[in-house]
Amino acid sequence: MAALKDMFTKNLRQSGILIAFVAITLLFTILTKGVLLDPQNVTNIVLQYSYILILAIGMLFVIVIGHIDLSVGSVMALVGAIAATMIIKAGMPWWLAVIAGIGVGLLIGAWQGFWVAYVGIPGFIVTLSGMLLFRGMTFLVLDSVSLSPMTPEYQAIATGFLNGLLGGMGFDLFTMVVGALAVVGYAWSQWRTRMARIKYEQQVESMALFIVKLVLIAAVVLFFAWKLATSRGFPIVLFILAALILIYGYVSKNTIYGRHVFAIGGNLNAALLSGVKVKRTLFMAYVNMGLLAGIAGIVYSSRSNGAQPAAGNGIELDAIAACFIGGAAVTGGVGTVGGAMVGGLVMAVMTNGMQLMGVPTSIQQIVKGLVLLLAVAFDIWNKRRAAAAKA
Repeated sequence: MAALKDMFTKNLRQSGILIAFVAITLLFTILTKGVLLDPQNVTNIVLQYSYILILAIGMLFVIVIGHIDLSVGSVMALVGAIAATMIIKAGMPWWLAVIAGIGVGLLIGAWQGFWVAYVGIPGFIVTLSGMLLFRGMTFLVLDSVSLSPMTPEYQAIATGFLNGLLGGMGFDLFTMVVGALAVVGYAWSQWRTRMARIKYEQQVESMALFIVKLVLIAAVVLFFAWKLATSRGFPIVLFILAALILIYGYVSKNTIYGRHVFAIGGNLNAALLSGVKVKRTLFMAYVNMGLLAGIAGIVYSSRSNGAQPAAGNGIELDAIAACFIGGAAVTGGVGTVGGAMVGGLVMAVMTNGMQLMGVPTSIQQIVKGLVLLLAVAFDIWNKRRAAAAKA
């Protein structure tokens, strides 16, 4: 019990959001009489919020380094407009539109990164300019008119499923195999981390607590996989999202670039004195954000089966909120990819739950705003608590 309390206290920022996520899920499951966790609805949550989670990954790196990006919604709209124009008007192959869309995202990231990193304009101003600039370009590309429909292959990116590859008796066996592999992979990585900490004589939780944690997480993952397996199978977009989470989770914790991002966000002067190439790291954070905004734009236009001039309005706020609710510090230097994903899922479950209950949009906005405010207040309180403990 003492070990559990100690682990909870030391990891209050992350454990708090996990507990909140479980509590919110249970609350809306009760309020919606179980509809929230209906297999069909779980699948819909994955499809509806995948692009926000993709944006949150890139936004996390920008926030951790101490900046912000307000333009991602407009970038998504422009990428979708270019892809739709290439496919519908020019008759080009869907895969060429995907490559072009991601390329546009990269170019926009480089454009904004240049002004922030090498000219010294705050990211808030540069991306505020970008929000207007790229929205205007979207209207020009689309001539202020919506375009649809996309080809079936392009639509499959966000709405397609892998179902029946391995058969199954009333469920999709392939989805369950993927879920089991995810559990094994997570357990293996946690075991390696534990062994490494023991090797360097660092403190770890007791073996019993370690096993309980793995069993609980395995139960949640397999439950989620079962819901998908008994619905329409494994969504293709979930493969894209899972791959990005694994790649960026590894980059943030195991690469020099990831350590430099956290070093700059934690203490800029110390990072400069340590020889960190601040401008290049900052530039790459925005290039990375542009890349992920491009991917999110492809997913969004695929799901909406077309492009609209006003697409993506306000989505940047959801991505930013996901990062802060997931434990990213408002002053930079703190945050995890996993935390941002949980933060995004908190927003997704709240929104979906309120929609199922028929709550008016105005009330939904009020609730989400209060949750964001409480998350930031919790971050400030937690920081003061840690400072008081050191004093």
